[in-house]
Amino acid sequence: MKRLHLIGWVGVILLLLSACGTSEENNAANGTEGMENTLGWEVGTLEATTHAGESFSTDDMDGTVYIADFIFTSCETVCPPMTRNMVQLQQKMQEEGVEAEIVSFSVDPNVDTPEKLTQFGEKYGADLDSNWTFVTGYEQQTIADFAKSSFKTQADKIQDNDQVIHGSSFYLVSKDGIVLKKYSGAQEVPYDEIIADAKKAAK
Repeated sequence: MKRLHLIGWVGVILLLLSACGTSEENNAANGTEGMENTLGWEVGTLEATTHAGESFSTDDMDGTVYIADFIFTSCETVCPPMTRNMVQLQQKMQEEGVEAEIVSFSVDPNVDTPEKLTQFGEKYGADLDSNWTFVTGYEQQTIADFAKSSFKTQADKIQDNDQVIHGSSFYLVSKDGIVLKKYSGAQEVPYDEIIADAKKAAK
């Protein structure tokens, strides 16, 4: 009886070891080996227009690591500091040679034209000629649904108001369109952590 019990425990241990091995192999395949607490959210398809007036789709980002956030140009609270912080992150990534893009999704598409997004980005010092793209050109409900399903965050327009309720996180998205991690974007941004994680994901 004791022997059977021992055999059962050995089987459980082997199963756990096997599961750990599979997880590590999957992390290695996704470029996330050594990265803890990955989220594993799949980014859906969103068709949009860039700040430069060009067509954009999240499907076009396949094979590219990128940092995403949600902003709007008439935001009176978190968007200005978020964008200033993203500018710092962009500069740090360029200094570190990190191969990653930045995508800022407008959560107020009926107001945020490509021209307004360009002005907004330039106002806060975004380098729009390199790896940063602002996008708009979809319906309000479309971005609300996309934000909720892909990034587990809000993008809800307040009725009879020009403000939008939305999250203030920065998100790291893998080459295969999976949200790996999210970070504080409005204050105390963990720049070194983001850069280290982006480097791992870009390998």
